[in-house]
Amino acid sequence: MTVTIGRRELLTALGGAVAWPLAARAQQPADQFHRVGILHSGTEAAVARYLTTFRDGMRQLGYVEERNIHYDYHFDDGYLDRLTALAAETVQRNPSLIVSAPLPANLAAKQATTTIPIVMATGADPVKFGLVTSLSHPGGNLTGLTNFSEVLASKQIDLLRDLMPRLSRLGVLVSTSNPLHAPQLRDIEQATNEAGLFLMPFEVPRPEALGNAFAAMARERLDALLVPPDIIFFSYRPRIAELSAMIRLPAIYGYREHVEDGGLMSYGPDLRENWRRAPIFVDKILKGARPADLPIERVTMIELLINLRTAKALGLDVPATLLARADEVIE
Repeated sequence: MTVTIGRRELLTALGGAVAWPLAARAQQPADQFHRVGILHSGTEAAVARYLTTFRDGMRQLGYVEERNIHYDYHFDDGYLDRLTALAAETVQRNPSLIVSAPLPANLAAKQATTTIPIVMATGADPVKFGLVTSLSHPGGNLTGLTNFSEVLASKQIDLLRDLMPRLSRLGVLVSTSNPLHAPQLRDIEQATNEAGLFLMPFEVPRPEALGNAFAAMARERLDALLVPPDIIFFSYRPRIAELSAMIRLPAIYGYREHVEDGGLMSYGPDLRENWRRAPIFVDKILKGARPADLPIERVTMIELLINLRTAKALGLDVPATLLARADEVIE
């Protein structure tokens, strides 16, 4: 049976985890030392808060850095063509376990090893992309957490239309180096067709292509922009917020951090929940559990954030009904 976890269940699980440290230490041999590889396809700065959350969770479970655990960090900085080599380097360090995120890193890690356990901290549907047999019975050497954040376009477009009833021309950033982009774009195209909107994709194969993409948008007189969940866009979110402001283009994003960094609105998962939960998977595997036997958990909580400062700068009045639905409003 597929395991899902929402806010209440997560807090309950974490509440139990906080009480585990002494028991966890007692179960571990004093001379046992673990090396954990962390493979991420973003920048270190972009995911710093998540890594802190992860390490804090590991400490609560009794893992103290350089006493009984060591972390090897490998960041791709959004240049996804480097991931194969980076994953191979991670495996060559012979870690006890690899923690990977998001989908591009999960795929690269799985390709690099079939024996070292892999815990996905985040990522798109692992069944669709051939990483596991099923969520309830993963099989193989990979387990962890997923969000399915690639299927949120319809709701994001609805929110844009609530804010901008005359919305007609919508742009979308497309990270063509990410294997997620094809199904993601199909979902967005279907949602815009159903909404009767004109959609114009702007390809961003590498981070340095962002400037050209926004220059092209400025020439197209778009009403708004959709920035889907993607590690390039997530890693360079301050740049995207800056470019959007320069051409006065309202945008909706997949992650809250975009709004915290100046974006207008986001609707998507709070990835901090994944990184809070990931240590429990790591702990179980380091104590002998098989990844094949640990069901993958789908974190289902989705949140809406609105940045009123950005809305004001864009000359937008946010309806009270939309503000009332927001999980957080930045003023």
